[in-house]
Amino acid sequence: MYKPMFHVMFLCFLCLEDSGKKDGCVYGHPGIPGTPGYNGVPGRDGRDGAKGEKGEVGLPGPQGIKGDEGPQGPEEKGFPGAMGSPGRPGPKGDIGPPGHRGTIGYRGDKGTKGETGEKGSKGDMPEIPKSAFSVGLTVQTKLPASNAPIRFDKIIYNRQNHYNPQSGRFTCAVTGAYYFTYHITVFSRNVRVALMKNGQSMIYTMDNYQNSEDQAAGGTVLHLEVGDKVWLQVSGGQLFNGLYADDDDDTTFSGFLLFAE
Repeated sequence: MYKPMFHVMFLCFLCLEDSGKKDGCVYGHPGIPGTPGYNGVPGRDGRDGAKGEKGEVGLPGPQGIKGDEGPQGPEEKGFPGAMGSPGRPGPKGDIGPPGHRGTIGYRGDKGTKGETGEKGSKGDMPEIPKSAFSVGLTVQTKLPASNAPIRFDKIIYNRQNHYNPQSGRFTCAVTGAYYFTYHITVFSRNVRVALMKNGQSMIYTMDNYQNSEDQAAGGTVLHLEVGDKVWLQVSGGQLFNGLYADDDDDTTFSGFLLFAE
């Protein structure tokens, strides 16, 4: 502030000195400087300076407040994006309901023969129905009475006891098909016998005695129900009861179950 005022006073002094020389006047010493004047009006802003160098990146500022949600955009479907990478496998789901049975496929090739398995434990024997007998006459029962069951008292086989030697009858214990047969030694008289079932004759066998010994035989298959009775009897009177037996000759009657039904 003082330098401008000094300059002004110095310029005034020079002007006075020049003017005194012209007029021939003598001037005294300069006076004491006056009070500094007021500041002048600020000048106009100067021109913008050259652009400085870019400063360093400052520290990140604090996170701003979340703004309001914007309006919903137009509902226009865009183009599908590129397929993303497959995600991780999810947990195993529950078993679904069984599907419909499919059609039978073509028969496959025959596989190779497998290894022989271990031998199993012995099973129970199936219970097979059994029924059989075989009987014969003796010296005491040869030449039997007619029109009555012949009582064969020589037991050859009767383990099931289905034949009764007291009555001369076989009683069925298992329903099924049976085979009955008889072999007769004929001596001294003619023979005529009938195979009976429940009092009804099934077959007849006859032999006319000539001389020495003759042989006669017969047999058939019968269906029997439980409780049916079968026997052999002389038919035609005492002239036809030449059924003979001794130590060397036999007259036999046999029967057995073929299969149960």
